[in-house]
Amino acid sequence: MKLYYLPGACSLSPNIVAHELGITLTLDKVDGKTKLTASGENFLEVNPKGYVPAIRLDDGEVLTEGPAIVQYLADLKPESGLAPPNGTLARYRLQEILTYINSEVHKTFSPLFNPATSDEARAERVDYLKRRYGYIESILSRQPYLMGDHFSVADAYLFVVTNWSRVIKLDLSEFPALLAFQKRVGERPAVQAAMREEGLIK
Repeated sequence: MKLYYLPGACSLSPNIVAHELGITLTLDKVDGKTKLTASGENFLEVNPKGYVPAIRLDDGEVLTEGPAIVQYLADLKPESGLAPPNGTLARYRLQEILTYINSEVHKTFSPLFNPATSDEARAERVDYLKRRYGYIESILSRQPYLMGDHFSVADAYLFVVTNWSRVIKLDLSEFPALLAFQKRVGERPAVQAAMREEGLIK
């Protein structure tokens, strides 16, 4: 399978999950401006949405959207426990938190990367984001991972988007459980391997 990625973008999440599962992916880096991949493909022909991640499956099908991709990967090795079994309430809980990260955290970061965002709009988005992190803090203050005692695909996603706070210099010191989570997840061998593969750490 081939994963189309940008270093440190949300595509890092399925890369981490693949490493956790022991699944080898071929990585193809996408140029965010030209939309050409390192292998010479036109990424817009791979994913007309124009953004990562996208994964080309063994049968040639292309799957997009990070929360869908990480669940697909986890279901290839259900014994890993990275996603609860389909049809269970626990699986819907996983989808619930993946959706929350996707819509309430991930997308709130987007304008903070845009230099054209006004100071007023930036302040409003930071305030909104911190309120959303307040909910996550309440979960992580009770348990080590979003789903309880075990690492799941949701933790990989949360780690990746929260890591962006370093890039935009967002102070998250008011969320000690979140910061402890970031440190704990960041030390996992699979996370280290994926970040090294993308050139994010040496």
